Amino acid sequence: MKGKFSAFFVLFAAMLWGTTGTAQIFAPEAAHPIAIGAARLAVGGLSLLIVVLILGQLNLKNWPMKATVLAALSMAFYQPLFFSAVTMTGVAVGTVIAIGSAPILSGVLEWLFLKKRPTNVWWVSTGLSILGCLMLFSNKQSVNIEPAGILMALGAGLSFASYTLVSEKLVRNYSSLSVVAVVFTLSALFLSPFLFLYEMSWMMSFQGIAVSLHLGIVTTGISYFLFAKGLRNVPSSTAVTLSLAEPLTAALLGVFLVGEKLSFISWFGISLLIIGIGLLVFSSSKPKKQRHPQLAVEKEF
Repeated sequence: MKGKFSAFFVLFAAMLWGTTGTAQIFAPEAAHPIAIGAARLAVGGLSLLIVVLILGQLNLKNWPMKATVLAALSMAFYQPLFFSAVTMTGVAVGTVIAIGSAPILSGVLEWLFLKKRPTNVWWVSTGLSILGCLMLFSNKQSVNIEPAGILMALGAGLSFASYTLVSEKLVRNYSSLSVVAVVFTLSALFLSPFLFLYEMSWMMSFQGIAVSLHLGIVTTGISYFLFAKGLRNVPSSTAVTLSLAEPLTAALLGVFLVGEKLSFISWFGISLLIIGIGLLVFSSSKPKKQRHPQLAVEKEF
């Protein structure tokens, strides 16, 4: 039962991430995509840090800084790599390669570093989900095969997979809230130079404030806290596949809020995504042997 709820935490986090694209539509025209990414981490990291300090959840004694820095760098790299890939190759190609490659890369990393071979259910569900993602974006007309952009998209997928793999280890030993607060505060510091390289006056407008708060608090602070809680009982490879609910949510929001039209192939892709994600949620609900009994009594926010 715990595994099933953990899977839903990851799913809900991915659904919140799926609102990012819709929110950016309402951002001021002067807002550069990379600047939005930097502002997102700055607001998210600061809000998480304030909450964790108020609740007294932060204890840096014997904190694994090497793993934390790696997780923070992975998330910091993801922002400019993903937004640059989308700019160079178009939304369809950039999103499909970045998001579609992440589950495969996560499974490979887990296999190489943790010696955990992905299950047959994972292969089937991941294959269905990636195929569904490809079909979902098949109706997009903005396609530009740019080698450098494709490499950046793959880099974004690798960054997210690396963040998930490292975070899985961190949240199994420390409070989820503390982990995301420290990681995203460091990530914001790493990306802080972008706040001076791009025009940021748009953040002072009503639209800019609303978009920044939504992206920072909802799609970063709350969502990654839920994602971290889910990682306590869900393998990183499974969590990354479940995160494909992000483009599913974005597509549905585009239809019902923005008025976008989807082709039959795209709707079929949505069906495959739902089936693939459903398989993982169902498999996560099956009882499993507890690998680390001592973690059951660990304090968690």
